[in-house]
Amino acid sequence: MSADLELEADMSCASCGIAQVDDIKLKRCTCKLVRYCSVKCQHEHRSQHKGACKKQVAELHDVLLFKQPESSHLGDCPICCLPLPLDESKETMYPCCSKVICNGCSHANDLREKVEMVGLSCPFCREPVPRTRAQTKLNQMKRVEANDPAAIYEVGVQFYDDGDFGSAFEHLTKAAG
Repeated sequence: MSADLELEADMSCASCGIAQVDDIKLKRCTCKLVRYCSVKCQHEHRSQHKGACKKQVAELHDVLLFKQPESSHLGDCPICCLPLPLDESKETMYPCCSKVICNGCSHANDLREKVEMVGLSCPFCREPVPRTRAQTKLNQMKRVEANDPAAIYEVGVQFYDDGDFGSAFEHLTKAAG
């Protein structure tokens, strides 16, 4: 069907053929394939359109059901700009810059480091990855002093894990703000 015929069919009633004009508004079927000028026309055309309608509605449902989200409440990976996964095991937080990065970008950085034979570094800020727990804690505290919510959250979680619920509540509240 040519584009002109398609547009013309889209702008006229599928049952009686009346065209959409100022005083006649056509309503789309749930399948979005055809339009009708009245409920009467829709009922009259139902027997001819029922099969195509059910098939199209099922396809639209599948498209909506399996569509990748545009974003998540966690935001996007700062490198590839894809939505961060809801499963925390599929993302990595680097203590140098407190950026959460998807494991795909982290893996790509690991491959780059192996090929170029360079030391381990953060894929976002390119700072060397701390080798000791003390260096990690020092970097994390620098980010907390810079008022970085991700770092404040991580410190709050550490306080919670250590059983210091008062400090955990304070940090987590501050991170949420």
